[in-house]
Amino acid sequence: MKAFVFPGQGAQFVGMGKDLYENNALAHEMFEKANDVLGFRITDMMFDGTEEDLRQTKVTQPAIFLHSVILAKTLGEEFNPNMVAGHSLGEFSALVAAGVLPFEQGLQLVSTRAKAMQTACENNPSTMAAILGLPNEKVEEICATIDDVVAPANYNCPGQVVISGTISGIEAACSKMLEAGARRALVLKVGGAFHSPLMESAHAILAHAIENADFATPICPVYQNVDAKPHTCPKEIKENLISQLTSPVKWTQIVQNMTADGLTEVVELGPGSVLQGLVKKISPEVITSGKQ
Repeated sequence: MKAFVFPGQGAQFVGMGKDLYENNALAHEMFEKANDVLGFRITDMMFDGTEEDLRQTKVTQPAIFLHSVILAKTLGEEFNPNMVAGHSLGEFSALVAAGVLPFEQGLQLVSTRAKAMQTACENNPSTMAAILGLPNEKVEEICATIDDVVAPANYNCPGQVVISGTISGIEAACSKMLEAGARRALVLKVGGAFHSPLMESAHAILAHAIENADFATPICPVYQNVDAKPHTCPKEIKENLISQLTSPVKWTQIVQNMTADGLTEVVELGPGSVLQGLVKKISPEVITSGKQ
């Protein structure tokens, strides 16, 4: 069984999607439509901008979404998933590719999400850190002992959990993680505590937008970040997507569940190859490839 998977924030690079835009008529049309929907030429930033331009959350998220979704649409009949999943932002790409949301509406939701998250980051200075070499349970246990807000944000693969929280909370947690035997506790260069309670203000804005969007039944099961389980019911998909922004991304559990359900091949659509690497660490027997 084949899964198509979609990356999240951090996979961006200058020049992403340019070949698609220049060499595929459908891609060209969809990118131009995106420029109209967003009200600015995001293609200029994607193809010829600076790394600083692309690092702004309000640009990064729509850019990665566009690259991934347009790739899926240009594949035509080659896009034949038995299951789909996306990492954080990538879940929106997965939902559009699987027919749950129309392209323009998906892009509008992603843009709303990105702006709300950027505002939350600016209003509430916070950060994230990658903890390497500790079991999930130990990371959770240490997070629970910190007085400030600190919580697991991404279960990326065995031995790699990203935590989110206040700046002082993350510093304290990193010290405790190293004392407990973590191989590394690396503070990340991000502007905020994604997938934590500190995203509550963004969550409220996004929830309203999602509630007013029309969700359809997907062409295949969507394994969602919040519970790592496959879903086809539009109402359940919508509820899980609303919860996603303040809940951890259970990527390890998603891949484990997909594998238990018969997964043999993963194709990553979008910039970078991060998810292929994580899949290999979680389920080494699965064949991985990607398209950019």
